[in-house]
Amino acid sequence: MRVLLVGAGADIAIRDVEDGFRRALGELLGDGLYFYDLAARLSLAQRWLSMLWRARGAVPEDRPSWPEAIYRGGVEALEMALRFQVDWVIAISGMFLHPDALGLMKRAGLRTGVIFTESPYEDAAQARVASLVDVCWTSERSSVPRLQMANRKTQYLPHAYDPQRHAPAAPDGPDDVPAHDVVFVGTGFHERVELLADVDWAGIDFGLYGTWTLLGSRHPLRQHLRGGTMTNARTIALYRRAKIGLNLYRSSERYGRNAPRVAEAESLNPRAYELAACGVFQISDWRPEVAEVFGSAVPTVDSAAELSAQLRYFLAHPEGRAASAHRARLAVQPQTFAARAAQLLEDLDAVEDSSQPLPALAGQKGA
Repeated sequence: MRVLLVGAGADIAIRDVEDGFRRALGELLGDGLYFYDLAARLSLAQRWLSMLWRARGAVPEDRPSWPEAIYRGGVEALEMALRFQVDWVIAISGMFLHPDALGLMKRAGLRTGVIFTESPYEDAAQARVASLVDVCWTSERSSVPRLQMANRKTQYLPHAYDPQRHAPAAPDGPDDVPAHDVVFVGTGFHERVELLADVDWAGIDFGLYGTWTLLGSRHPLRQHLRGGTMTNARTIALYRRAKIGLNLYRSSERYGRNAPRVAEAESLNPRAYELAACGVFQISDWRPEVAEVFGSAVPTVDSAAELSAQLRYFLAHPEGRAASAHRARLAVQPQTFAARAAQLLEDLDAVEDSSQPLPALAGQKGA
């Protein structure tokens, strides 16, 4: 089988998903995997369109738009797929791949699929993309019925971790990150601000990282804000050096104080797998899969008072932290990108035989 993997189009966050599938599919397909670096091409497309605009006189009303950059950056995936005569084009996320590029692929007779990573928050946009492809997967199991309304060949493919990156020790990682009692790396959605602001942090070294622009200039959480957007490598290094890693699930559909909330999400996020694989003790808020996958190895909380109590208890009991972290690591050992990639290829084989339904899931060349 020949597969063209189209990258996610981002350099942080979901870049780990792109890298994980690229490595795992490369091991399974060897020379049968081709890679389209969407992030690099989007950057080049923006610069090229700007140069063209200036060469044409820089008329303000003709300034190139972001949709034009997305189209220009992604449309050459069609050429690459045809050149190498691939059997499938699989996109990571699909949110930065112009729908016209997918439409042209279908017109050319190419079979396409998308691995959605932003459910349930972007299900409306993802459903539009799902309607353009032959098969798709989502990392949120509660989103499967909604996306199946757009594409009946929608399956649940859980998040995963990469053993080459997410492990208790990595000699090639950055060594200039601090060791906190408690660390959280993520975006400061309003529900996270509300929860963390009410926690008693007295005597606790709390390291807060990411985009937290909803904090006012005198907000009490500002004293814990230690850094902005982190690379994935630095994030992993922060996890490894922390005594406790927080995993707070997002409920806001978008960034803002009055954003609508989602309440039905059930699945683990990447942070849950990564903290466990790195051997870091974690405390989480509740989702059904937390108990299903980790049992009692990952304590869950539903209030700031409960989080304050759990933090102080486990900071005072390092043996308990170590035992729970070990059990959590054992629980996620099979949940690798290699396992997800193998399932993806099985699903593609099933799609090729239209008489077979897609099976239900349980739990490299560059250009």
